[in-house]
Formats: sequence, structure tokens, C-alpha cells
Amino acid sequence: MRELAQRLLARDRSAVAPALNLVDDRRPEARREALALLAALEEKIGLAGARRIGLTGAPGAGKSTLLDALVRRMRGRDETVGVIAVDPSSQRSGGALLGDRIRVRSGAGDEGVFFRSMAARDRLGGLSEATRASVLVVSAAFDVVLVETVGVGQSEGEIAELVDTLVYVAQPGAGDLLQFMKAGILELPDVFVVGKADMGPVAERTQNELAAGLGLGERAAGWVPPVVLVSARDGSGVDDLEAALAAHREAMGPRGLEARRRRGRDAGVWGTLRARYGSYGLERWGGAARLEERVAAEPDVPGAALASAIGAEIEATLEKPGEKT
Repeated sequence: MRELAQRLLARDRSAVAPALNLVDDRRPEARREALALLAALEEKIGLAGARRIGLTGAPGAGKSTLLDALVRRMRGRDETVGVIAVDPSSQRSGGALLGDRIRVRSGAGDEGVFFRSMAARDRLGGLSEATRASVLVVSAAFDVVLVETVGVGQSEGEIAELVDTLVYVAQPGAGDLLQFMKAGILELPDVFVVGKADMGPVAERTQNELAAGLGLGERAAGWVPPVVLVSARDGSGVDDLEAALAAHREAMGPRGLEARRRRGRDAGVWGTLRARYGSYGLERWGGAARLEERVAAEPDVPGAALASAIGAEIEATLEKPGEKT
């Protein structure tokens, strides 16, 4: 696993696919190897690694077209880009329904672009346990990681914890301010995009609705999310979006970025343990209070290593006979 980690850190593209296959493998022996790989990567990367940008929004809002435009711009600056597209899951096979298909046409045949479709599986927030691990793998080998999610909802807090900047793509005419508030989307995104700006007044009205509602949600002090009009088809507004992304990163600063990634690490530990052992396993071990205390007490331990250590303790606890009730 350390050898595979070294290949990823050396930007060996041939190592990316096997590493992603490993972290997406749910067999117990593969999970142990995946945790070892992730721990080795975190040990070297720490809280550094690629820029991580998330794109979310309702189906049909234009996320994929916008993604394609961003990839073209980044490749024009000679930045390497890893794309993780989280698709709906097939009810039959459990795999990604949409797959790679035509999502990033500009990246076809480009060695500087890597694309991976992942199934959301049964996670309401649209992120499977493997998605978090995949972001770490890809961030070791590329300059930028773009994560596109299935859709939008109150559970989109999962992706906000995973990326450095979360972009919400709104469909023009999708609803008034009340609908945006009910969907729970005003507090999480760092940048708002109204796609299909070529629709004119309809897109401008949606932009005004979003801008008017931003003051109603609770947000971290010091950053007011911009609302950018973009037409990915003709390229208008993409420069403004890139400027907004850069401004958000600058506003966070090194300390803000470190704090955000630490929160992401903590959320990853919680998510991994909940997915594997459920509420029953956690309660048998000591419950949420003990887990919160343990995670806070070891802030510098790689998330994968911490999840592995706590997981071993939970398994040891579960092997003991329970008290009869």
C-alpha cells in the first residue's frame, strides 16, 4: 500500500484507477488494505493536496456543461484535473446509472484529465463512503479535484464537508426565494451560479432571488457568497466564476482552509464508522459522546488511521457477549 501511495504522490496516472478500485471495494480484506493506503496518503499529504471544488444542484441545472467549461479553462493553464461524478445508483446492480458517457467531452483523450463515475448507493446526501476516499486518492495525483453530485437537498452538507469550495448551480426559473429556503440551500454553498444565463430575464430574476435570500441564512462571518450568471455553452460568466472561486479561497486563507479540511477529516471518521457499524455498534462501544471526544483528542492522526483504530475497538467490543436485557 505504501508503494501504491508513492506512485500516486509521484503523479503516476496508472496508479489512480487501481487505487480507486480498492477504496470502492467493500470486501473486508480490501477495506483493510484501503485504510492502509489512505493512511499512507494522509501521512504524506496532511491537510494539503489538490484544490477541491464541489458542484451541486438539481438535475438539469447545467452542472455537467459547467464542469466541462471549467475543465477546459484549467487545462488551458496546464493544471491537471481529476473529476469525480457521483451518479444515481442502479436499483439492480448498485452501480452508477449515468456512468462516464459524454459528461466531460473536452477531457476525452487528454492525459491531464481523469474521470471517474461513482454510485451514490444508499446515501441520502449523495456521497458513498468510497467517495470521500476517492477524493483523497485523486487529490494526491492531480492539481484540482472537481466533485459533481447527484442532486440537491438538506443533506448536501456532506459535500460541503468534503470540498474546499462548494458551488451551487441553480436552474433559471426553478422557484422563488421561498423554494430555495425550503430546499435548505442558502446556508451551505460558498458560490452560487445561475446557469443558462442566455435565457435572459428569467436567469436574472433567479439571480436576484438568490442574492436577496443570502442575508436570511446563518453563515460564517467574513464571506458573502457571490451569485454569478454563467452560460457554459457560450462561455460567458466563466471568468467571473473562476474569480469567485479564487476570491473564496483567498478569503479562507491558510487557517480557514486547514480548519475546513480538519472538519472534513472528522466528518469522514464519523461517516466511515457509522456506515460500517451502525448506531448499534457505536452505542455498544461508547456512543456518540465518546466518539466525539476521541476524534477531538487526536486532531493530527490521519482520518483513515483513526477510523481503523476505532473500528478495531468497536469490533472487539462487539465480540464480547452483550448483557441480557
